[in-house]
Order: sequence, then structure tokens, then C-alpha cells
Amino acid sequence: MSKKHMGSSIDDFLKEEGIFEEAQAQAIKEVVAWQLAEAMNREKISKNKMATLLKTSRTQVDRLLNAKDDITLKSLQRAAAVVGRRVTIELV
Repeated sequence: MSKKHMGSSIDDFLKEEGIFEEAQAQAIKEVVAWQLAEAMNREKISKNKMATLLKTSRTQVDRLLNAKDDITLKSLQRAAAVVGRRVTIELV
């Protein structure tokens, strides 16, 4: 096993591989999808009920909860409002 990356952080490794931004974006999408699903569970809102409340299809709700799909900020804000949450974005 190569010791090239021993002692370095995962961020350093991802940057060296040129995939840091992609990995970070995927991680953010997974966390947001998880948070939305958890909020739906807490509020006892099914996917079908969420679709009705958002005036959209069940397929669109599936997309909101799938971290592999890209969703618009507007869609995310609407879904967050339904479960009593809000979206905040910060540049750091």
C-alpha cells in the first residue's frame, strides 16, 4: 500500500484527484435530501401527501429526495416550507 496520502486529510486527497468540488456538491445534496426526508417523517407527511401539498407529481417528490438528481432552489424552498423549515445558503 502506498503511503503517499498517509497523514493527509480526505479534502487534500480529493483536491489532488481533482474531484473535491464534485464530492462536496454530492455530499451537500445527500445531506439536504436526508434532512427533507427526516422532516417529512417527523411531520408524518408521505410522498403522495407532499406531492399534493406542492401541487406536483410523486415523481417530482422522488427527485427532491434523490441526491443524484439536480433540483432547483425554488423547488427546495417550497418543499422546505411544507415541512416547516427554510433553506439558507452561505458562501464561506
